[in-house]
Amino acid sequence: MAMTPHTAEVARLYQTEFIRSARAVGVLWAVCTLCFAIIEVVILIQPSWVGTREVHYQGGGPVPKTGTLGLFEVCVESDWPVPECRGSLSTLTPLPAFQSPAVLVCMSLTMVWSSVGCLSLFRFCNAATVYKICAWLQLTAGFCLALACVLFPDSWDCADMRDLCGDGVTSFSSGNCSVHWAFVLALLGVLDAAILATLAFVLGNRQDALLPEDTKDGENSTIYYNIHNALCNISCYSVIVIDCTLVYSMCNSVLLFVSHCFALSWPGCNCK
Repeated sequence: MAMTPHTAEVARLYQTEFIRSARAVGVLWAVCTLCFAIIEVVILIQPSWVGTREVHYQGGGPVPKTGTLGLFEVCVESDWPVPECRGSLSTLTPLPAFQSPAVLVCMSLTMVWSSVGCLSLFRFCNAATVYKICAWLQLTAGFCLALACVLFPDSWDCADMRDLCGDGVTSFSSGNCSVHWAFVLALLGVLDAAILATLAFVLGNRQDALLPEDTKDGENSTIYYNIHNALCNISCYSVIVIDCTLVYSMCNSVLLFVSHCFALSWPGCNCK
């Protein structure tokens, strides 16, 4: 049974609306992927994975150190406005105890920026293929970052941590220190990688079937096609809402870091 002009027009309208929605979701996904790649750089280079707690010195002993520790540097506060940092960030040589987490974060960073580079393939390759390639890259990046977040506290039983956080440091016990914003940002990055990969898989699968062949068979197939589009849009937008919420929380963490640095650099301010 051939499609009537009315049902054919409705099918075209639904197809146009779905294509517009898919493009909007794809642009948002690409922007979030770029933001995630930048956040990965911040996670890698910032020496703020662990920091000392506020301790009230009562005298009668050496003054406890205050500072932060990352994968590449240990920064201890001094009388100068800028803390004294020990490490080799310029040569990307991680601290001996944190070589495995640093390598995993570097692998995650490489995967994410590879997915950003794959965005240029939209002009030359099928969109569904590009989405799926990026999805697998982001899924691998999230797995590497999650493994780094697990191995990092397991490596706390080392000389650098004891020197900064006291002798009570053991694996998964930070002694006089606590986790700082860079480690929390890495945990949020794992969730964001999972959400971006899921969204990329959804977009890739929907690109494979923008217009099912069953729409040529009759009005019942057109009804199925309309329901299919409605469910598709709902699934896409639900993932967008979750991802936007997560990106907002990550951006808020970055803003907190900027305000913290501004407070530390402001003359006469003793903020910790």
